[in-house]
This record gives sequence, C-alpha cells and structure tokens, in this order.
Amino acid sequence: MAENKAEKPKVKSEKKAKHEPQVSAHGMYHYMNEAWKKPSKEFTVEIRGKMIGWRAGDRVTKLEKPTRLDKARSLGYKAKKGFVIFRSVVKRGGHIKARPGTRRRGKRQSVKKNLRMNYRWIAEQRVQNKYLNLEVLNSYPLSKDGKFGFFEVICVDPNAPEIKSDKDINWICRPENRNRSLRGLTSAAKKSRGLRNKSRNLKIRPSLRAWHRKGR
Repeated sequence: MAENKAEKPKVKSEKKAKHEPQVSAHGMYHYMNEAWKKPSKEFTVEIRGKMIGWRAGDRVTKLEKPTRLDKARSLGYKAKKGFVIFRSVVKRGGHIKARPGTRRRGKRQSVKKNLRMNYRWIAEQRVQNKYLNLEVLNSYPLSKDGKFGFFEVICVDPNAPEIKSDKDINWICRPENRNRSLRGLTSAAKKSRGLRNKSRNLKIRPSLRAWHRKGR
C-alpha cells in the first residue's frame, strides 16, 4: 500500500506537464522575412554569387517564381495563371543626360540629371514599357551592389479569365487602372511623389502640376 501511495504523485505531475501551454511559433513566411532582413554569412555569399549572373543577364528577365516568396505574397502575388514575375536591373548613381542636337543653351550642356523617381519606380516603368499587355501590381527590392539595384516586379494580365473571376484582384481590369506605373499610381510611385502623408499644405497634392508647378 505504501508503494502505491508513493507512485500516485508521479502520475499527477505527468498529467500537469501534458497540459502546459505550448510556446507560440511563427509561420514560414515570418522566418523567410527574417532571413532577408538579417542574412547569415552563407546566405550573403549565395546572394552575391547570384548577382554576378544577374548583372550579366538582361535588364528585364521573366522568372518562373518569385525569389522572395514571403514579400511577393504579402504584396498580392498568387501562384495562378495571370500573375507574372520579372526581375529588373537598374543602374544606380547619376543618369546620363541626352546631349542636345541643335541650339546651344547652358542648361542643356549638363552631362547628368537628377531623377525625381526612385529606383523601384524606374524598374516598374521599364517592365511596363516592355510588356504593354500586362499591368504592374507592385514590386520589392532584392539586393544591390555598388553599380546596380535588383528588383522584382509583380505583373498581372488583365485579360486572363482567372484574373477577371478573382474578386481580390479583378479591380486591376478596370479601364481607370491602365498603365498604373506610368501614371504614378503604384506604391513605389506614391512614395516617390511624397503621397504617403496627407496635408492641405503639401504642394505635391493633388499632382506635381498643381500649385503653379511648385511641386517637388
């Protein structure tokens, strides 16, 4: 009888251990995002090796799937027909200005020009100009080196039946959403235009042509 009494507390302690709350864990996309934010040494070496091939390739390249799946999914990408991913390579630093063919004016003799557009917006416009049948949904940065910036652009085919029947994305098929990147309606364009913060005194609202062209 004494041995049975001694064994009962052990059984109760085992039951308590089973009912202890489990430590909460994040999903797969969270850890993928953390890997890009704080890359390890092996991950950095791998990306640098890939950038060598990206620099040697075309400036706009069609991809089978996104490199950063977590970022693409958060920006509206779906693995279905109608969604296309492109990698765009943009040269960093000063941009060369076209030399004037006729007339001699001092302000036209400058070699470089300062762009008001950020690199991500430029990457979106280059993809849009090359593929006129697609619409730019969003984009995100991949990496950069001393000479180039690498971005991935998410495009949507507005004429695809899979897109027209999808209630989450069929808004892009409307006529008022044509050429979004060229008209400055994407997220990167609005950030470059300074439209993230609203104010009545901002001279960039409603457009750069407003306020007697005193915008940015």
